[in-house]
Amino acid sequence: MKTRELGRTGQQVSALGLGCMSMASDYAYGPSDEQEALATLHHALDLEVTLWDTADIYGFGANEELLRQVLVPNRARVFLATKFGFVADGQGGSAVDVRPERIAAACDASLQRLGIETIDLYYAHRIDPAVPVEEMVGAMAALVQAGKVRYLGLSEASAASLRRAAATHPIAALQSEYSIFTRDVEAEILPACQELGISLVPFSPLGRGLLTNPGPQLAEKDLRRSMPRFGEEVGDANTTLLAGLHQLATEKGISTAQLALAWLLAQDAHLIPIPGTKRRKYLDENAAAAEVELSVAESHRLQALLAAHPVVGARYGEGALKLVNR
Repeated sequence: MKTRELGRTGQQVSALGLGCMSMASDYAYGPSDEQEALATLHHALDLEVTLWDTADIYGFGANEELLRQVLVPNRARVFLATKFGFVADGQGGSAVDVRPERIAAACDASLQRLGIETIDLYYAHRIDPAVPVEEMVGAMAALVQAGKVRYLGLSEASAASLRRAAATHPIAALQSEYSIFTRDVEAEILPACQELGISLVPFSPLGRGLLTNPGPQLAEKDLRRSMPRFGEEVGDANTTLLAGLHQLATEKGISTAQLALAWLLAQDAHLIPIPGTKRRKYLDENAAAAEVELSVAESHRLQALLAAHPVVGARYGEGALKLVNR
């Protein structure tokens, strides 16, 4: 596996990471097979996929506990990223809480669940306008000074918040949704990352499965049920774009997922996608994309396809959209 530098830290991580959100319980995209998830984590070690991404809210802690089983005996081989900021709301959902007074406790809880002494990359999962960014990052910086965290990151933050954070303490990474299907970050956020020397870590780089499974049958608790892009009102609106991507990938002898990841990797040298999966076969497919290079002609053809067929459907519902780019 090729590697890339995380921001300007000098730290090398795998060019493609592993999003682990769906591995524990049915928190994200339907039922999970714990044994296959554990096998996928072991296989990631074999493939040298070193950047693993989780959060304390995934499965309400169950995801971190699952990773512990493979992480602890292989600590030196994994660059572990986790997040704080969402808390259970008592009704089966979650709310944002990034108050400085709770950050240390959230970190300690994650360390205990993960079974490790230091988190490699600690993200604030969202920005809360009611909490000054400087105060939040200041509390996170105290964790670095205490040796509990190595590097700091933000998630779904605006360019303005990113600049305020970076002025308080070095920020190594910004995690935001970015894919062929979601390109909002290209206007202001990616340029800000480039200006500040911060790695952009795209989550859902395969469009939450839309690029690989255009008409998924969604489980009862699947998060995508709340996303307009997967709603009945969108229907087959994105079919032409998907067909064009599939044709281009087929002609190149790769999968549509590999085409999408190769395109994303080419957008910036410090960009590190974290495609999520809980199955070994998809991990193999995703990891192989790090070796794919698009020709100038292929890139132009892909760009023309995107320009001709704009994506239909918002990535989040109204409530969730209010929590991003703040």
